[in-house]
Amino acid sequence: MTQETTVGRVNPDQTLSHQGIKGVAVAHYNYVEAALVEAAVARGEGRLGLGGAFLCSTGQFTGRSPKDKFVVRTPSTENTIWWENNAPMTPEAFATLKADMLEHVKGRELFVQDLYAGADPAHRLDVRVVTELAWHGLFIRHLLRRPSREELDGFTPEWTIINVPSFKADPARHGCRTDTVIALNFDEKTILIGNTAYAGENKKSVFTILNYILPGKNVMAMHCSANHAIGQPEDSAVFFGLSGTGKTTLSASPDRTLIGDDEHGWSDDGVFNFEGGCYAKTIDLSAEAEPEIYATTHRFGTVVENMVYDPETLVLDFSDRSLTENTRCAYPLDAISNASATGLGGHPRHVVMLTCDAFGVLPPIARLSPAQAMYHFLSGFTSKAAGTERGITEPQPTFSTCFGAPFMPRRPEVYGKLLQEKILQHGATCWLVNTGWTGGAYGTGKRMPIKATRALLSAALDGSLNTVTFRKDKNFGFEVPVAVPGVDSALLDPRSTWADPAAYDAQAAKLIGMFQKNFAQYVPFIDADVKAAAIG
Repeated sequence: MTQETTVGRVNPDQTLSHQGIKGVAVAHYNYVEAALVEAAVARGEGRLGLGGAFLCSTGQFTGRSPKDKFVVRTPSTENTIWWENNAPMTPEAFATLKADMLEHVKGRELFVQDLYAGADPAHRLDVRVVTELAWHGLFIRHLLRRPSREELDGFTPEWTIINVPSFKADPARHGCRTDTVIALNFDEKTILIGNTAYAGENKKSVFTILNYILPGKNVMAMHCSANHAIGQPEDSAVFFGLSGTGKTTLSASPDRTLIGDDEHGWSDDGVFNFEGGCYAKTIDLSAEAEPEIYATTHRFGTVVENMVYDPETLVLDFSDRSLTENTRCAYPLDAISNASATGLGGHPRHVVMLTCDAFGVLPPIARLSPAQAMYHFLSGFTSKAAGTERGITEPQPTFSTCFGAPFMPRRPEVYGKLLQEKILQHGATCWLVNTGWTGGAYGTGKRMPIKATRALLSAALDGSLNTVTFRKDKNFGFEVPVAVPGVDSALLDPRSTWADPAAYDAQAAKLIGMFQKNFAQYVPFIDADVKAAAIG
């Protein structure tokens, strides 16, 4: 008989047997943070760090495995999934995978968290997360939202995630690519994750679910951070961006209230956070530049992933990339002093699209028309800098549609059209912000000064940027401010920052060609105004 323990409550009518999980040695339900840390340390999953942070390694996988993610192909999903972007799995293969995984966990110890996604009660998704690792339970308890003790009495999960890192899939038997698998079944409302201890797979699986469900309810699911003016939830802003573009850093502003740092919905009532925590990158993090995020790495219960530390003093090395460039920490939103208690905001007055342009071509900020915003949203451009990955010797463009292609189960035009409608309906102003390079490409130029980026964003959000003079950029067609108080005007004209203007022109032409080549795939599916806004 399975032994069951709980620190929080659990609905007695919703034990693991309702998910088909039977014969496990022990199932721990809804352990609170202290109990999960205690269990993780006792089981040797990591170490207790300074201040009580939990230090751990995710093993061979220090990031997501998007090529090992599959969606079960059924009649209900046949015409709604973007199959060019989502690898299919047959129902039969999924059934075999699930049966083999459930057999694998028999006799083992499991940790169960009953949580939900979505701060807006009208769009809440109740999720049960079953994990083999105690620290995975701690991680997802931070990243999703916690029901009250009373709510747990009647908690009935709509979706279930079963995450077993010790389980290796068999490609021939399970219809997958390798022995690592992330399989989503929208009919059974079940997600199976095997052979990866990277905790981010848990949260991004929930995001993928919401990206599928919410558009049908006229809710825009967004890979973005969000904040609002202090004391003015109706004055909100959202920040789209891929990893490394500054979503977490720029939304955590001391003069604005943080709604969330990564995943939000835009409903008929406004913006709402999907999550209850933050998952911040820690590489080169400093107390001077980002004091509150830095402080979380020495906070009890924060999960610190893949960071190198002194084994005797436990001092973290924020610059050590020997394990991965993708070092991170996970913590609850209440660790940030000016975080929203509700996770809610009004309709965005500003939509910001962040890019890290390692080519040194784009200006630090540009104002976009709604059609131009759709162009850049569908493009989802950022770039990898030379030297960040083996074999990359010059900047490499990355186009991830909707600023999050790996999490998009539907075609990108579905999200683009919905976002455009909401921007037009609510009169949001759109901005493209480059946090990448100026004065030359990576290796020649320098990183855009964070002070300048913050000053420009502040001016955009408080409305003062609309009072300055703008010029039309001849390469991209958007509007760029000519001069902004407190910002070096030279930064606003990227060409003038290059020692060789002709070299800038050549680099700009090269980047424009990359945009055009990438965008060709969307042309048959978009409206005339967005086609007209396309570069070139």
